Amino acid sequence: MNRLKIAIILILAGVLLAGCIDTQPPKVQPTVQPTTVQPTKAPETVTLNGAGATFPYPLISKWSSEYNKIKPDIQINYQSVGSGAGIKQITAKTVDFGASDAPLTEQEYANVSGILQIPESIGAVVVSYNLPGIQKGVKLSGDVIADIFLGTIKKWNDPKIVSLNPGIQFPDKDIIVAHRSDGSGTTFVFTDYLSAVSPDWKSKVGKGKSVNWPVGLGGKGNEGVAGLLSQNPYSVGYIELAYAKLQNISYADIKNKAGKFIEPTLETTANAASGAVQTLPAGDASWSSVSIVNAAGDNSYPIGSFTYLLVYKDQTDKAKGKMLAEFLWWAVHDGQKYSSELLYVPLPDEVVSLNEKTIRLMNYKGQTII
Repeated sequence: MNRLKIAIILILAGVLLAGCIDTQPPKVQPTVQPTTVQPTKAPETVTLNGAGATFPYPLISKWSSEYNKIKPDIQINYQSVGSGAGIKQITAKTVDFGASDAPLTEQEYANVSGILQIPESIGAVVVSYNLPGIQKGVKLSGDVIADIFLGTIKKWNDPKIVSLNPGIQFPDKDIIVAHRSDGSGTTFVFTDYLSAVSPDWKSKVGKGKSVNWPVGLGGKGNEGVAGLLSQNPYSVGYIELAYAKLQNISYADIKNKAGKFIEPTLETTANAASGAVQTLPAGDASWSSVSIVNAAGDNSYPIGSFTYLLVYKDQTDKAKGKMLAEFLWWAVHDGQKYSSELLYVPLPDEVVSLNEKTIRLMNYKGQTII
C-alpha cells in the first residue's frame, strides 16, 4: 500500500513538472535601435532686397559685404538698375528698399503712401572727357557745358572752350556726347545743375531723371556712360566721381557760383552740402525741393547731391522689418567709415541725427521696431 501511494505521488509529480515546462520556442528579443542624434539646424539666411541708383552702388556693395561679416545670416542683395527703376520697384513693393539720387517728386511722393527718405551719403557728378594727350587741367563753365549737351558747341576747339583754357591746344575734332539712357538720379542731378546755370537748357530740356537729349549716345547706368567714354576718343559725358576714379577717366574743374574753377573732391562736395544741412525736411516729408547744385561758397563744387534710401514706415513683416531697420542704422553710423575711400562724403552729424529719427519711425502694426 505504501508502495502504491509512493508510485501515485511520483506520477502526479511528473505530470505537474511536465506542465511547468514551456514547450514553445524561446522568444527572440527585438534588437534595440541606436538613438539618432539630429544635427543642429543652421539659421536660415535672410535676404534684404534692394534696387535703384547706380550712383551709390560701389558704397552699397561695400556695405553688403561688410555687414554680412557682422551678421552672416543676413544677405544684402542690391541691384544697380537706376534711380527710376528703383523708385518703381519700391512703389510696387517688390523690394525691401529702394535707392535714388533724386528725391521723390511731389507726384511720386503722393503716389507712395508712408515712404521714408533717408540720405545715405553725398556724392559728386563729374563732367568726364576722353581727349587723347590731354589728361588734366580742362576747365568748363555751366553755360559751356549746357551748350555742349544742347549740341550748340560741336568742336573741341570751339572759342568758348579755348577761352576758358589758355595754354591747352584743343583738337579740331567733333565732340561725342555721352549721356544716360535709363531713368537716372545722376541725370537728375546733372540736369538740375544745367537748369540752374543755363536759361536755354531750362527752357529747352529742363531737369528730370529722364529727359529728351538733343544730341549724343546713351549708356545704361554710370557703368554704361563710363564705358562709352573709355571707348570713344573725343567724347564727353557725366558720371559719378567714384566711377571716374575707378576707371581712370579724366574730368574737368567746374566754374562755381563764386566764379572759381573747382576740382571735385570730398572737401569741395561737402562744402556744397553744408549750407543745406540745417534746413532739411523730416524723413517722412517731401524732399522734392532739396538741392545742393550751384551752391554758394568759394570752395564749393557745383554738381553734387545727397543720395537716398527709400523704405516704408509701416513694415509688414516684424522680424524682417527689424533686420532692415538695424541695417539702415548701421549704414548711417558705422557704414559711413567706408565712404571716403570710395569718394563719397560721409554724412554730417546733423544728417545722422535726422536719420536716427527717421529710422525710429519704422514700425510693425504701430509698434516701433528699433
